Amino acid sequence: MDSTPERIGDWRGVDVATFRDAIVPKNEPAVLRGVVLHWPAIQQGSRSPQAMCTYLMSLRQGGPVPLLTADPATQGRFFFRDDMRGFNFQRRPAPLAVALRMLLTHLDDTEPPGLFVESAALPDCLPDFAASHRLELLEDSIVPRIWIGNAVRVQTHYDLWNNIACVLAGRRRFTLFPPEQLPNLYPGPMDITPAGVPISMVPLDNPDFERYPRFREALAAARVAELEPGDALYIPYGWWHHVQSLRSFNVLVNYWWADTNP
Repeated sequence: MDSTPERIGDWRGVDVATFRDAIVPKNEPAVLRGVVLHWPAIQQGSRSPQAMCTYLMSLRQGGPVPLLTADPATQGRFFFRDDMRGFNFQRRPAPLAVALRMLLTHLDDTEPPGLFVESAALPDCLPDFAASHRLELLEDSIVPRIWIGNAVRVQTHYDLWNNIACVLAGRRRFTLFPPEQLPNLYPGPMDITPAGVPISMVPLDNPDFERYPRFREALAAARVAELEPGDALYIPYGWWHHVQSLRSFNVLVNYWWADTNP
């Protein structure tokens, strides 16, 4: 990136009323500092990746999770193949414990394979997790999802819902673009996508401005935030976002919902 993006604003001590009445109506992203710092999993994750994995495996296990794996040459960037005939990663169902052991096995590798548990519904894979990890800002009927991986990059995309993403372990950098930047983000094909929604074809870390000249305009409108364990990010519907995991072990729980008011 050839410019310094604007920082997303921080909010502290956010309660339901503040979120509903002061944050949501702005239709702007917001960093919710420390909003889930009290969660038991975060206390375990602060000790070590091994402690976090031990904690997650001590909970009642449910069904398999979607596990994405990629060759070390991808450097954790899950994307299309060069010929655009498929993706540079494989997706398969696996028990959560298997995925966690794989992550620990490659924890200290200098060039690890890309490993990513993608959007696993917590009631399905860890049925008891939600009872002790409530996000008080939202209704309990909104299903939480867990994402676990090493230093991976999720290409710029948008969601079909509002989103709150909570960091439990590791550190994540979010780069957001307002909805009106869609023409400058060069969305890829609609009929074949890595995760069900179109993604930007422009690599954020090394954009080719000759091929994608309007991406400079998108960068000028970009917002950025870095989140520590306990922090969360509110992403309104339609905001494009790129997510980079900055540690060799990262855990995130997110909530999607469609209503304007939570």
